[in-house]
Amino acid sequence: MQLSAEISLYPLADEYLSVIKEFVERLAKYEEISVNTNTMSTQVFGEFRTVMAILTEELERVYQHVPSQVLVCKFINRDLNPHG
Repeated sequence: MQLSAEISLYPLADEYLSVIKEFVERLAKYEEISVNTNTMSTQVFGEFRTVMAILTEELERVYQHVPSQVLVCKFINRDLNPHG
């Protein structure tokens, strides 16, 4: 099953921009998903289990680095990738 996820990460830290940038850059390194960014969110597209496994791994990493954060996600069980 294909999945589209829209993620907005709000680290409660002084260096929040670098935390967001590093998170998005790590997501973009995975060849098995597509990642689109804009000024308000990051969109991730791919196979359901793959997307969820990658998000679990990378969110755990960012939570260990900056413990206080707000994360807003939307998940749609379709491929809505405008570039795919």
